[in-house]
Amino acid sequence: MNIKISKQVRGMRILSGDEAIQMREIIDRLVFDAIDYGFQEIILPIVEPAEVYTDKMGSEILNQMYTFKDKKNRDLVLRPEGTATIQLLARETFKDYKDLRLFYVTKCYRYERPQEGRYREFTQFGVEILWPRDIKKAKADLVDLSSLMVSRFVNNKDYEVQESVKRGLAYYVEDGFEISIPKLGAQKQVCGGGAYAEGIGFAIGIDRLLLAKQAPIV
Repeated sequence: MNIKISKQVRGMRILSGDEAIQMREIIDRLVFDAIDYGFQEIILPIVEPAEVYTDKMGSEILNQMYTFKDKKNRDLVLRPEGTATIQLLARETFKDYKDLRLFYVTKCYRYERPQEGRYREFTQFGVEILWPRDIKKAKADLVDLSSLMVSRFVNNKDYEVQESVKRGLAYYVEDGFEISIPKLGAQKQVCGGGAYAEGIGFAIGIDRLLLAKQAPIV
């Protein structure tokens, strides 16, 4: 059940009942699959320095984020996605590792026009392989894993896998991959990933996967 109250920020939702149960079931299933594929969990903070994103994408990216200043006048943001922080970790903390497999479940925030399947607060499930010895094998593994994960919740005839597509974020170094569920219409992309300088990963939008699970087959 999607609950509405008088004091609520646009684009943010309160879920309860069957909808909350289904979202929890999706997350638990994805966590199980990630662990089964040898990934370990990392828990990321919600609040970050704005420079994590402006250093990579320029100051204009701030228009798409929730930004604020702390008591020392430092520019902070609510996390918009997971990969940028993972890249920093790869360079500063995990630089001596090879084929390090990480997964995370995190709330993300983007200041966009809300519509069904696109919210200002959403839940993202991500996996990353840092410093892979064989990037082609790593990509193949992630395409297989992401396809398996999506197939847990929709019929395998209901989704499409594209293994070579242009990804919008500047840190990708080559064409990435996406999984789409056409019956979701304009917000049909449920998974997207690709390679960056420090590794390769993908993220699944839990909210869209929940919509796909609930949507009738057409």
